[in-house]
Amino acid sequence: MVTRRTFLGTIGAGLVIGPQQLAATAATTEATKQKRLAVVTTEWRYHSHAWHMAERFLVGYPINGRWHRPPLDVVAAYVDQKPENDLSRKRSEEFGFPIYPSIAETLRCGGDKLAVDAVLIIGEHGDYPKSEFEQTKYPRYEFFKQVTDVFRQDGRAVPVFNDKHLSWKWEWAKEMVDISRELNFAFTAGSSLPVTWRMPAIDMPYGAEIEELLSVSIGSIDSYDFHALEVIQCMAERRRGGETGVVAMQALRGDAVWKAMEAGSWSGGGWDPRLFEACLSRSQTLAQPETFSHRYPTPAQIREWVKDPIAYRFEYADGVKATMLMMNGLVGDFTFAARLKGELEPLSTLFYLPPTPNVTYSASLMSKAEETFLTGKSPYPIERTLLTTGLVEAGVRSLGSGQKRLETPHLAIRYEAPRESTFARS
Repeated sequence: MVTRRTFLGTIGAGLVIGPQQLAATAATTEATKQKRLAVVTTEWRYHSHAWHMAERFLVGYPINGRWHRPPLDVVAAYVDQKPENDLSRKRSEEFGFPIYPSIAETLRCGGDKLAVDAVLIIGEHGDYPKSEFEQTKYPRYEFFKQVTDVFRQDGRAVPVFNDKHLSWKWEWAKEMVDISRELNFAFTAGSSLPVTWRMPAIDMPYGAEIEELLSVSIGSIDSYDFHALEVIQCMAERRRGGETGVVAMQALRGDAVWKAMEAGSWSGGGWDPRLFEACLSRSQTLAQPETFSHRYPTPAQIREWVKDPIAYRFEYADGVKATMLMMNGLVGDFTFAARLKGELEPLSTLFYLPPTPNVTYSASLMSKAEETFLTGKSPYPIERTLLTTGLVEAGVRSLGSGQKRLETPHLAIRYEAPRESTFARS
C-alpha cells in the first residue's frame, strides 16, 4: 500500500508516483478486488481499437518494466459488426466471455439487472455512413445512450471510458457529458496522444502565459485531426487562468494553407514560423529528398511532398492562438511547439507513438481507463475531450462551408486541468 510517508520518500528519491503507477500498485490492495468489465465495440479485428484496448484487459500490458495485469475481468461483450477477419469470437472462446446480441443484455450479462462494474465503449472502425462534412457517423452516442438507459432502468451507474472523441455531432457530445453528471458516474474519454511518452519528457509549465500554439502531424479530417487537437489541448489547458474555451475556428485546405504559410505570422493569416521549425526539428519522420539526408525542407519541397495540406486555426477566449497542421508526406508523427511570454525559444516536444505490435501508447491510455474503473474518478477532465470534440466538428464544418471563419460561442467551455502531469514517463 502506498502511504503518504512512502509517497513523500519517493519524491525525495527523485521519482514521482503518478496515477498510472498508483493504479498498478493498487492491484495488491483490498480496494482492487477483481471487477467485472463489459466491452461495447463496433468491430474487433486485428489493428482495430478493440484489439488495441479491450485486449489489454484480457492479457495485460507493460508498465514500469513489468507486465501489469489489470484486476478486471472481461465478462461480456457487444460487437456491432463482424467482418471476415473478426477476432471477437476467437477471443470469446479463448477467454470465456459471452458475446450478447444487445448492449442491454451485455451490461446485464443475460440477467435482469446491471451485472458489471465498468463499461469500455469503443466506437471506431466499421462500415458506417458519412455526414455532409465527411465525418463517419460512428455510433458512440448511440452506444452511450443504450448503456445509460440500463443505468437509469436499474438504478445504478458504473464508470465508463469512451474511446476518442464523444460524437460526430456536437449536441450529442454535450448531452453525453450532461448525462454523466446527472447520473453521477466517472466518465473518461479521449486520445492516447496526451498520455503517451514525450521526447523530451516535458509538460507545459503549470500557469504558463501562452501566446501561440502549433501542432504538426500526420492524418486526415475526422480522425487524426482529433488526436492533433488533443495534443494542443492537453498543453493549452495548463496555462494561466485555466481553460477559457474557443471563440472562433477557420479551417484551410490546399493552396490556402500555402498562402497562410507564406504570411509568416498569425496576424497575417498564418502562424509563427519559429513554431513550425521547432515542430519539424522534433519530428523523427521528417521527409528528405531521395538522394540526401539531414536537410531542413525548403518551402518548394514541402509543397511538392504534401498533396493535401490541412490547417485548423482557432482562437481561445483569452486571446491565445492555435494552429493544427496535418501534412501527410512531410511528417509521419505528432509534434508540438508553443511560444510563451518572455521566453526566447519555443517549448517543443514529440508525442511519441511506439510501433506495432506492442503499441505502448494504447496501453498508456488503458491505464487511464483502468484508473477510472478502479477509483471511480477520471484522471483528467471530460471537458478536455468535449472541447476537442467540438473543435473537430467546427473544423470540418469550416472546411465544408468554403473555409470560412466560424464563431463558436457553444465552445465556451471552462475548466481547470490537474496540476500533476498525466503522460507516460517510464
